[in-house]
Amino acid sequence: MDPTPDPLFVQLRKALRTGLDGVPARNEVHGAPVADAASGPTRKVLDELGAADFERPASAGGLGLGLTAGVLVSEELGRAACGNAYRAEAMAADMGGPAGAALAGLEALPVGAGVTAVPRGSGWELTGTATVDGMTVDDMRVDGTGAGPILVATRTGGEPVLVAVPRDAPGLGIEVACRPPAVRFKATPVTAADVVGTLDDSPTGPLARARLRQAAYLLGIAEGAHQVAVGYAGFRRQFDTRLRDLPAVSFGLARAQVALRATGAAVYRGAWLVDCEPDEVGTAPVIALAMAAETARDVVRLCMQSCGVRAMTAELGLHRYFRLAAAESTRYGNPATLWRQVGTARLQAARLTAAADSAADNTGFTDDAGFTDDAESANNTESANNTGSANNTAFTDGTGFADNDDTALPLAVAARP
Repeated sequence: MDPTPDPLFVQLRKALRTGLDGVPARNEVHGAPVADAASGPTRKVLDELGAADFERPASAGGLGLGLTAGVLVSEELGRAACGNAYRAEAMAADMGGPAGAALAGLEALPVGAGVTAVPRGSGWELTGTATVDGMTVDDMRVDGTGAGPILVATRTGGEPVLVAVPRDAPGLGIEVACRPPAVRFKATPVTAADVVGTLDDSPTGPLARARLRQAAYLLGIAEGAHQVAVGYAGFRRQFDTRLRDLPAVSFGLARAQVALRATGAAVYRGAWLVDCEPDEVGTAPVIALAMAAETARDVVRLCMQSCGVRAMTAELGLHRYFRLAAAESTRYGNPATLWRQVGTARLQAARLTAAADSAADNTGFTDDAGFTDDAESANNTESANNTGSANNTAFTDGTGFADNDDTALPLAVAARP
């Protein structure tokens, strides 16, 4: 991985920041901090830049910039504390799903465990509650007009799948009073034709790619909050000095900067592995997501404390990052569960390696002497190179020792006939 910034991505980042600067911020303390729907205010910026074509292969009419471009887009959306209108469209494109869709049920681990699919006839009935994104209050209509389906993660036949549920499906209810919004299913029917694809643990599959985009979004949230806190601590004075010059404040902000850089390295390394070294991906997407979730929580909390009570007012708008971090850090699973998943994968890999090494050391035997080849037999012969026993072939008395050598080996270890 080359850490040198790609000039193309540098220009793309500048264009995104310029466009997102024009998105009006929701600084109100009450209500949703962002509008993260497909029809939200960030959609216009993304459409003007052609973000839908960034990750699409050139053979399919896209730009072929890879997952790294999608990670960059998600990071800048988080840095600006904007809703993520990109992730649902990107994952739907990875799965070959319809446009304008919303994602639901990815917060439960194992994947798909939040919504139960009970076999009924030739299909299933969905029951359960899950968080949903990619929807605004206007999109909560269940008449199905002007909106794509809800892509719900569930398990059918023991494997996790993504199922497309129309917004006017029977038994479907949407709750907008909570943040993030939630969908409730009560015996909602789906068929095999509604299954969009499988959410397997493939290192380069749609789920791994979605996790890296979410990790970048969380990284951006933490970076945006840190930027606000550093700026405020630079001009706010206390005890006749700037807040940033007080060790209690500056040291914490410095540690946060280190955490941000480490998390950024993990996120972009994971994206680079998916794009360039798919055989080496392993658990990199899960590690990046777990790191980003914990970093977002810790850094945003520190920034709130550094700015004091003004962080909870419309003056700074830090409360938007705080509420975003609280909702988004578990969007694709609890960090503790993700770390356990990483640990389990590492243990399994270590056991497989140990078993392979053990099998290589015990390749079997090919002759009566107990050796697999001539080289091994030569190296394990007791008397071939042993000068102490090579001369024990002749004895002159019954003492069991060679003539004129009191230190020679006893007769019991004489050479085999």
